[in-house]
Amino acid sequence: MKIHQLSTILVMILAVACSNINPPDPPKAPSEPYAGNLPIDQIELPEGFAIDVYAEDVENARSMDLSPNGTLFVGTRSKGSVYALQDTDGDMRIDKQYELAKKLKLPNGVAFRDGDLYVAEVNRIIKFPDIENNLDNPTFEVIYDEYPTETHHGWKFISFGPDGKLYVPVGAPCNICESEDEVFASLTRMNADGSDMEIIQHGIRNTVGFTWHPETGDLWFTDNGRDWLGDDIPACELNRASKDHMHFGYPYCHQGDLADPDFGDKKPCSDFTPPVQNLGPHTAPLGLEFVTTSNFPAELQSHVLIAEHGSWNRSKKIGYQVSLVKLDGDQAISYEPFASGWLDKEADEAWGRPVDIEFLPDGTMLVSDDFANAIYRIYYKG
Repeated sequence: MKIHQLSTILVMILAVACSNINPPDPPKAPSEPYAGNLPIDQIELPEGFAIDVYAEDVENARSMDLSPNGTLFVGTRSKGSVYALQDTDGDMRIDKQYELAKKLKLPNGVAFRDGDLYVAEVNRIIKFPDIENNLDNPTFEVIYDEYPTETHHGWKFISFGPDGKLYVPVGAPCNICESEDEVFASLTRMNADGSDMEIIQHGIRNTVGFTWHPETGDLWFTDNGRDWLGDDIPACELNRASKDHMHFGYPYCHQGDLADPDFGDKKPCSDFTPPVQNLGPHTAPLGLEFVTTSNFPAELQSHVLIAEHGSWNRSKKIGYQVSLVKLDGDQAISYEPFASGWLDKEADEAWGRPVDIEFLPDGTMLVSDDFANAIYRIYYKG
C-alpha cells in the first residue's frame, strides 16, 4: 500500500473515531416539577422541546452572559441593578442570587471576560475585576465614560467579539432624526481597557442584540424599526455586517426598501445595506443566538433564534415570542415562531416579554424576561 493511501485511511479512521457517533445525553430535567405562579404551560414549542423556570424574582432581567464556571450575569434597565445567579446544587434551578450593584443608569449590557465583568450604563462602561471571587463584596472601576448621556435608546447591549474587543452600540437619541454627532445610531468597539474607541457601523437605529456567525465570523444584529408610521410598517430587522464601515439605512431608509417620509428624499435606499430578514413590525427584536449545540435537532443547526420583546406602538400586539430565522448560507429562507405563548392574542394581553438568549454548555437555551422577572430554560428532550 502506498504511503499516501495509508495516510488517507488513517485520517478517515481518526475522523470516525473523533466524530459524534453517539448523540449527546439530553440536558437534565429539573429535579422537581415547577410549582410557581408563571403559566409556562401556555408556551408553545416545537415537538420534543420542554420549558422550565430557571430563575424567578430576578427583577427586570435583561441581557445575560455566562462565565465558564457557570455564573450567570444579568443586567437590568429600569431596575438599575446587576445580578449574579448560581445553581449551586445542580438541580437546574437558580438557588443563589447576588445583587452586585444598584442605582446604576440603565445597566442593560453585561459581558464576562478573563474573570472580569463588564457592564454598560448609558454613558460609561464599568468593570468588576475578578468578580467571581468577590460576589459578596464587589467593586467596580470605570474604563470608559465618554458615550452620550441621552437616555432615549441609551441602554446598551455589549459583547466581546472574536477579535477580543468590546462592542458597544449607541442608539438614536430619538424616534427618527438626523444627528450631527456620528456616534448616534452606530456600533462602536474598544479594547478591553477602554482604549481606542472607534465607530465601525452606521445607520443602526437601536440594536439591543448582536452575535457573530460561528463559521464566517460575520457580525449579525437585530435592529428596532421606527415608530408612528402605522401598525404594519416599518419592519424590524435582522442584519449582517460582513465588514467594517457599512451603513444600514437609518434614518433615511427602513426595511431595505421603505424611504422615510421625513428624511428619505436625502438618500435613496440603494445607498444602504438591506436586512437579511425583515421581522414583524414593532416586534422589538432584541437578543439573538445561532444554534450550535448538538443537543438541538440537526435541522436547527446554524439558524438564528431571536427574542422578540413585543410591540407597544401598535393597535394590536405582536411579538412576545422567540422567533426562528432559517438560513441558507447568508440568505434567510424562513421566519417563524419558535417559542410563543407569552401573549394572549384574543385578550391582547401579555404576561411575559422575552429579552435575551444564552446557551448553557449542556445545550439548554436560557431566555430572560424583564416583565415576568424570570429566566426560562428551554431544552430538547428528544
